[in-house]
Amino acid sequence: MYGSLGLLATPVLGSLKPFSGKDSNKASSHNCCLATQKTIGVTRGSQKLLGHSKFIFPTKISIYGRANYSPKISVVLTDDNSASMTAEEDTENFGLLSIDPSLEPFRDHFIQRIKRYADQKKLIEKYEGSLEEFAEGYLKFGFNKEEGGIVYREWAPAAQEAQVIGDFNGWDGSNHKMEKNQFGVWSIKIPDAGGNPGIPHNSRVKFRFKHGNGNFVDRIPAWIKYATVDPTKFASPYDGVYWDPPPSERYQFKFPRPPKPEAPRIYEAHVGMSSSELRVNSYKEFADDVLPRIRANNYNTVQLMAVMEHSYYGSFGYHVTNFFAVSSRSGTPEDLKYLIDKAHSLGLQVLMDVVHSHASNNVTDGLNGFDVGQSSQDSYFHTGDRGYHKLWDSRLFNYANWEVLRFLLSNLRWWLEEFKFDGFRYDGVTSMLYHHHGINMAFTGNYDEYFGDQTDVDAVVYLMLARCLINNILPDATVIAEDVSGMPGLGRPISEGGIGFDYRLAMGIPDKWIDYVKNKSDEEWSMQEISWSLTNRRYSEKCIAYAESHDQAIVGDKTIAFLLMDKEMYSGMSSIVDASPTIERGIALHKMIHFLTMALGGEGYLNFMGNEFGHPEWIDFPREGNGWSYDKCRRQWDLVDTDHLRYKFMNEFDRAMNSLDEKYSFLASTKQIVSSTNEDDKVIVFERGNLVFVFNFHPENTYDGYKIGCDLPGKYRVALDSDAWEFGGHGRVGHDVDHFTSPEGIPGVPETNFNNRPNSFKVLAPPRTCVVYYRVEENLEERHDLETSSIDETVVVEESAPDEENGAGPSKAREIEVEEMGAGTSGD
Repeated sequence: MYGSLGLLATPVLGSLKPFSGKDSNKASSHNCCLATQKTIGVTRGSQKLLGHSKFIFPTKISIYGRANYSPKISVVLTDDNSASMTAEEDTENFGLLSIDPSLEPFRDHFIQRIKRYADQKKLIEKYEGSLEEFAEGYLKFGFNKEEGGIVYREWAPAAQEAQVIGDFNGWDGSNHKMEKNQFGVWSIKIPDAGGNPGIPHNSRVKFRFKHGNGNFVDRIPAWIKYATVDPTKFASPYDGVYWDPPPSERYQFKFPRPPKPEAPRIYEAHVGMSSSELRVNSYKEFADDVLPRIRANNYNTVQLMAVMEHSYYGSFGYHVTNFFAVSSRSGTPEDLKYLIDKAHSLGLQVLMDVVHSHASNNVTDGLNGFDVGQSSQDSYFHTGDRGYHKLWDSRLFNYANWEVLRFLLSNLRWWLEEFKFDGFRYDGVTSMLYHHHGINMAFTGNYDEYFGDQTDVDAVVYLMLARCLINNILPDATVIAEDVSGMPGLGRPISEGGIGFDYRLAMGIPDKWIDYVKNKSDEEWSMQEISWSLTNRRYSEKCIAYAESHDQAIVGDKTIAFLLMDKEMYSGMSSIVDASPTIERGIALHKMIHFLTMALGGEGYLNFMGNEFGHPEWIDFPREGNGWSYDKCRRQWDLVDTDHLRYKFMNEFDRAMNSLDEKYSFLASTKQIVSSTNEDDKVIVFERGNLVFVFNFHPENTYDGYKIGCDLPGKYRVALDSDAWEFGGHGRVGHDVDHFTSPEGIPGVPETNFNNRPNSFKVLAPPRTCVVYYRVEENLEERHDLETSSIDETVVVEESAPDEENGAGPSKAREIEVEEMGAGTSGD
């Protein structure tokens, strides 16, 4: 069937399942298909540009170090008879360039990668039926029930002989030899015996094969759906497990997926370290004990780390060994389904931290064990230096290989459909996007850094295919990229020439906060620089803002709370006695830092488990260097549950932050106006949605009758106050006070207004507090008028300092046109 293709990387499943062609055009109507679809660009409202710096996302100096890279010709699928899209079809309505004309010099690069994506997709549709069918590899590879028995298939083209071994045959494969087809796929059918499956459920299995030197090796099947280790033997290797429970033992989902939130408020969690006890927590315990806490704090999304099996616990789940297997430390696949269903019952979406940027270097229990010296064409990974990340000590996928694409795309579909995940947070995207993997790259913001020979177009095409697949399977999925480079277009739809992510993590924000907390006195904090760092993101590309994630809490670093209060967290957190100046400052700034990040830093918000109540100490997973201790690999929930400890105040404020967005949906609003960054007063004033935020970072000064600008006239009251008693404050701001606006300047002439705002009112701003004001709607008719009105605003940050490190930012006023538009814009 494939003799005339001339493929460098050959599709293999055609010989297994005849293709009827019934779904060959199945995906042609979806947003991710380019050939005939007209691009809908962001065209409403002004799109005034400020040069390259206007679009730069705050970046992070790479900590990966340096690795040598020798460019090689990649393995690319080709088909002499394939119909390729013309450049005119690709770029007739090139939405990305209309949003950012500064990308025009790189038009050829975009045309190349769009054409590569379209050609790859057409090949998949031609020979596999559709992208969705291609991503059902788990129904063919690995162990699957078929009529009369269990069929096991494995792609290992370099193997000379192969057997399947396990408990079912006493680990003797002499009677279970496998056959190899012309595409390098080994297969065998193990017949049922006496009405029972030939391989019992929950029994151990492995793939035994002989490679070129004549030696037999045992490996865990690449598509294994469960893998366990003998807990009685130290450092014992993992075994693959045949997982096919009887219907009575299968978990049946009871609750539908909750609706996709307008803006995700994400609780990043690690199940294993979620217990207060010194042990690995289970999926069921997390579901019953931790999920209610997350829901009580008004998060709408849970992001689970370390789900895919990883033999080294200390890798935090980022050195994956078995991509289709649930990490067995916390329970079985059915237990994880229980967790996800419980989350859905609470209205929580569940995202998975997916690691497709690299794979564990382990040979005996990882995918790397199938690399026995063959070429990239015959392996999951690149060969030589290109296939190895020296600093991560891990293997790098060959994204141009047909079977690698099948494996990774099927992996996404598996987690979406079998476990009902609601989306993914892609780890290590920067490493995927560039041949240099971001190593020793500062990413100054020069567009030449993003487009050229250093870009791994194979990986870009894979990410585009992945986003298209996810959209086709689950249109409401949320997909987030962890990228420190700020590649333009990463967060724009494929139909516009983008890569298709919904959000990128705003990774520059926590670096800025850590720098301030560690290295600057309160007097040195710059309101302009803080505001700039939080708002300096690419127009129309959404971000998830966070003050700290797990990265800032791992061993060697400290959480923000611990940096602010350090050893006094052990002795000064009792509310029975007066707080010390250190504790007073620490709790106040902890609340302000997290809330300012949430309100100004992006279109979504993320918090790592425990940081909502200022969890002390760092995270340290059991390892040789700490005597394999679990002491720092847990969450001390008793701290926040103890009524006389001050941890509860930070937790209550975190709950109130989320509740404020739940009520007013300010994160989803594209109206974001910073009207004042006063360095002398240490005050930041801004509007998000129809709320007005006032942050006073001054350590001593109270401002009574402080004048602030606003958009809409009327009466304002306090919506949230960090100084309230329930948040450990002093209750200095009156919540029952009405604040009436006064008009400012000439209507329609912003330069005559107060801080470019047409109205103003006066407030009380105590030191180290943040207060939010909402406009009181006098009648339903006014409410209707507000909801149906269109807002076109200009953001102004007075005398904004340039971002010299990142080469991003004008030296004077920053003006960004925003409009109350649809979900495709960020308004920054």
